[in-house]
Amino acid sequence: MKESDVLRCQIQEWYPRFRTHSIRTQVVQLPEEFVSFLLEDGIFLPADSDAMPSRTRVDMPQLQAEDYSHWEEEDDESGVPAVPTFPELAAEVQTAIESLGGTVVPKLNWSAPKDTAWIATTGSMRCQNFGEVSLLLKASDNVVHDLCHAFDSCDDKSMERPFQVVLALRKWYDLRPELEFRGFVRGNLLVGVCQREVTGFYETLLGREEELSDLILDFFLDNLKEEFGGGDYTFDVYVTKDKKVKLIDFNTWRGSTLPLLFTWDELEERFSEAGTLGTALNPDFDFRIVTSEGLVQLGLRVGTGVPIDFVNQGAWEDIIKREAEREAREMGGGRAGA
Repeated sequence: MKESDVLRCQIQEWYPRFRTHSIRTQVVQLPEEFVSFLLEDGIFLPADSDAMPSRTRVDMPQLQAEDYSHWEEEDDESGVPAVPTFPELAAEVQTAIESLGGTVVPKLNWSAPKDTAWIATTGSMRCQNFGEVSLLLKASDNVVHDLCHAFDSCDDKSMERPFQVVLALRKWYDLRPELEFRGFVRGNLLVGVCQREVTGFYETLLGREEELSDLILDFFLDNLKEEFGGGDYTFDVYVTKDKKVKLIDFNTWRGSTLPLLFTWDELEERFSEAGTLGTALNPDFDFRIVTSEGLVQLGLRVGTGVPIDFVNQGAWEDIIKREAEREAREMGGGRAGA
């Protein structure tokens, strides 16, 4: 995989060309100060954030006024750094949110903060203001991946982070997870399609395999095969109830992208057989769904919030290592302060 393969999957690169086939999106360039804020340790929000319910001071008549004032003085001298504010960015984001109907899903160049949806008051990535967007981004490991590790799998790696960091605000729709699919493209041929949400069994998909397969193949041939520039990549789409296909995202071939119901070796083998399979336009390909409860793949995110696209051996080992190091630091700090 080359850096160019990663760069072309950035939403600000592909969305302008495919906007008529995708979800309405507004792209905001992020200032360096906000990017630095996202990478700082700890989860705290901009000072003017309205992501969480505001706290009110409880009257405590039993406390003497001078005692309460003394507590406030101690707090002022605690050395806690000032919480930053981003009024211009907040205004730009709020304007974009309102232009999209008042409710959006945020993502950076490549990734959405799916891993932190649990932390939001809505329990989802649905956001209505800058504070809610900041909360999801600030707590997300997906965001850290975009900012620090997007090029780690590149053979020609020379970049540590993208030239430009953007916030893409996408109009919120209550999508049915069973109708999102991932297509795998190798050598500009569609070699496989499967259900995107593999942590659940959806009986409504049974018997629709041929219909859905044909819809996605037609969409690929009509809109992606020539327009995206060929090569190797994956794409995510959503099939609406009126049988229209909407483009959700592009991702790299391999790298941090999961093959879901396939293995990469299976997909490579399918490509090697492409010369003897199917039509001149595209070879026959496998279309896979979860066909029973027993075949559900329970991702780690079900129990821990770790996103499914990071569930591979190397990434999981890194997560365990970082968690062990964090616990060791905390224990060391506790002993020192005892």
